[in-house]
Amino acid sequence: MPSRAHLVGALGFAAAAAVAPLLPPWLVSLMTIALANALVVIGLVMLWRAGLVSFGQALYYAIGAYAVALLARMTGVTDAFVLIAAGGLAAGVLAFLVGFLLARYREIFFAMLSLAISMILYGVLVKTEALGSTDGFNVPNVTMLGYAPRGAALGLSLYWLVLGASAAAAILIGAYFRSISGALGIPVRDNEIRVEFLGISANRLIHGKLVIAGILGGVGGALAAMTIGHVDPNMAYWTTSGGFVFVTILAGAGSIAAAFVGSILFELVRSYSLSFVPTAWQLILGSVLLLTILFLPEGLGSLFTRLRRARPKTP
Repeated sequence: MPSRAHLVGALGFAAAAAVAPLLPPWLVSLMTIALANALVVIGLVMLWRAGLVSFGQALYYAIGAYAVALLARMTGVTDAFVLIAAGGLAAGVLAFLVGFLLARYREIFFAMLSLAISMILYGVLVKTEALGSTDGFNVPNVTMLGYAPRGAALGLSLYWLVLGASAAAAILIGAYFRSISGALGIPVRDNEIRVEFLGISANRLIHGKLVIAGILGGVGGALAAMTIGHVDPNMAYWTTSGGFVFVTILAGAGSIAAAFVGSILFELVRSYSLSFVPTAWQLILGSVLLLTILFLPEGLGSLFTRLRRARPKTP
């Protein structure tokens, strides 16, 4: 039987899908980007549970986006499902290779090394004219199993596609957290040596988490590239990774749903701040993060935990 949390989550996704035609196009686009970025945040939440903070998750985000753009440009493939698979696969392969190095490090060394690798990709993209250099290049309009929406219909279709991908990711990562490998993230963070005494390789466990987080980052980048219709090196820049870490701190590690709520809140605050206070939007974002740390040190996810604990138990 599905739990009440699962039912609430399903109703939330259904409501988000139903109200989309009633929203203005700019808000639909903003929500689409927020949900795509939330996939990257889920990967960071998974790493955070293992005691790791990655400042280079934009590496996989950019790889997924550029894989979509290059595949569509060079082969003419525009089917969204094929492009999403290509973005996730490219990022997953890179995460698997990079993971042999990253899985050996912890704490600040892991954070800075992940940032350094991401900035290497940024430098390559900036210096490579074939990839558009600093300007990047456009992504053709996508199709969906032969259906070729245009205009407002394209925006709604991409929104529903991202919403479906987000629901699938939430279900799969929730199942992963309930598995042995997923549950061992917190013990690895608390006492890695005891986990090793159980006969489980902590490095191999973290390597697997890096690959999963990389795939999520690649899928998020692929969806963002299709929504924006353009890719550029800033997708791999450290400020992009910083934005993902910002949302992770805002959401906390206690709930998958909080990653989506935090990502949407982040995009709304940033969008309205840029519109009304363009010279102080960083101050507003910083204030939001400061207030969250002061009053919700465990992030927005702690609100869901408190609500579950406050709910009266039926005899």
